[in-house]
Amino acid sequence: MSLKKASLFAGMGLLIMTISWLASDYFVFQRLIESENASLTFSNIQSNELQFRTGLFGLFIVLFCDLIVAWALYFFFKPVSHSIALLVAWLRLVYTVILGIALLNYTDVLQLISSANYLNVFDINELSSKVMLSIDSFHNDWNFGLIFFGFHLALLGYLYLRSNYTPKIIGILLILAGISYLIDYLGNILSPDFKITFSLFLGWGELIFMFWLLTKGSKIPEQN
Repeated sequence: MSLKKASLFAGMGLLIMTISWLASDYFVFQRLIESENASLTFSNIQSNELQFRTGLFGLFIVLFCDLIVAWALYFFFKPVSHSIALLVAWLRLVYTVILGIALLNYTDVLQLISSANYLNVFDINELSSKVMLSIDSFHNDWNFGLIFFGFHLALLGYLYLRSNYTPKIIGILLILAGISYLIDYLGNILSPDFKITFSLFLGWGELIFMFWLLTKGSKIPEQN
């Protein structure tokens, strides 16, 4: 694959992924899920099951785009270092697999909602607690996956710095983003009271990378 095609696939994958994630998270899950109120969360999802399913579908689009991005970025950075580009791709694939496993918790939520709709033998309070437990499990699994994503971004930034066809500043931003993810989510695992979110301020490297791929990637000369 040419660098221009790899840039296009990676950039478009990241763009579609970003839109799908924002739509699912901000317009569906944040409106339905009340982290401190299991009963209200259960009621919201039960009353808006189609909306919840739409949000879940959006996350599966994210999952599919992650696979495309991992594949395209391997070809994009293969001229820099075949072995490191392969490692970067595998790290994103590991993250994607963990995200896929995490999403099974949301399918469990739908199963619990269906149990309430069709089987009156279950206690609503118990079902509400199980729904909230599944939602918490999704976030815990996803947070674990983000550790691998942090390593992915940091090594991606390293490849950026080593290449002669990409701006160094974006490489630095990607490394900072990767380190911020590692600090945030390793800290969260090591200490439940760890509340600092460095990635909120430093985690924008991949978004800038996406815009660069879409606007400048088509102008990259092929490497020998």
